Amino acid sequence: MGVPGWFSRGRTEVDRFDDALGVLPDQPAGEFADELAVVGALRELGSSGAPDQATRARIRAEIEGRLGEPLPRRRWRPRMADLVAAGIALILGLGGLTLLLSRDAVPGDALYGVKRAGEVTALGLTFGDEARAEKHLEFAANRVSELGRITDASGSAYQTALRDFGSDVRAGVAELTELATRSSDRARLTSLESWAQDQARLLESEQPDVPAAAREDFTAARGLLARVQERTTALGSRLNCYQITTGSTDELGLLPAGGACTQRPQSSLSPGGATPTSPPVVATPPTASPQPVPPPELAKPSTPTPAAPDVLVTTTPHSVPPPDPPLQRASRTRSCRSRHCRPS
Repeated sequence: MGVPGWFSRGRTEVDRFDDALGVLPDQPAGEFADELAVVGALRELGSSGAPDQATRARIRAEIEGRLGEPLPRRRWRPRMADLVAAGIALILGLGGLTLLLSRDAVPGDALYGVKRAGEVTALGLTFGDEARAEKHLEFAANRVSELGRITDASGSAYQTALRDFGSDVRAGVAELTELATRSSDRARLTSLESWAQDQARLLESEQPDVPAAAREDFTAARGLLARVQERTTALGSRLNCYQITTGSTDELGLLPAGGACTQRPQSSLSPGGATPTSPPVVATPPTASPQPVPPPELAKPSTPTPAAPDVLVTTTPHSVPPPDPPLQRASRTRSCRSRHCRPS
């Protein structure tokens, strides 16, 4: 195998320098004279600074003595703040892991209580009445879907699921019906009625697997959904009435008013869809009251009294007399010729 020229030349120089290092000082150095002189100077400098035998023995003895003694170690003592922080981190970690594992828990499992606690926490962190009501309905739908995954045939797990379903339904429906009647939102009532119909069909499909111990709770859940449908229909039929509700409430919220429905005019509807719950008040003009007549003694003397058109109107002495006719005024001017007489 061929070797490149530069590599072979490099190896040859290295080999020659290695051979030159082994040459005795009295022998000629050849081509590496300068390099070998530097190496020799370094060797002399190292040998002159080396400790003597006594110093070496003393250093060796001191090192061996220290190696035989254990080195002092500083013991770490945890502070109270470190212990508290570690405990909080451990609790949060275990809590998060437990919540993650409880997502698939069903009534009857050991982690179902942790799952319900997480749902309560989620409700507390939800802002807005409508958002909380929808959360309640979401949890109620989860209870229905969990019925098909319950493995406990004793009936207690079914009872727990159905009772939790009822409590969430009542809370969500009461909030949504109040919001719908307050704003006359028919679409919200229609959506709630459709949700109740869907949950009723899902419950009907789970009926064969429900044990006898939970039959009563199952019937109560179906009746609750039927009442939700009736309530939404009744409230929706009275959204155009002056009186929508009675003002009283039950477990499903506001009760619809009974009796005849007095329709409100379309002009009374506000742009946002809200309508008044009481008939409008019609303002009537006030009745004209007679003007007070002053007593005769307080009447002004210059005020003429009303008279018939053909009757001569008399005036008081303080009134201005009518002007004289032109002929009479001229005669008085001619008869008054004296210097002290001035025609009036």
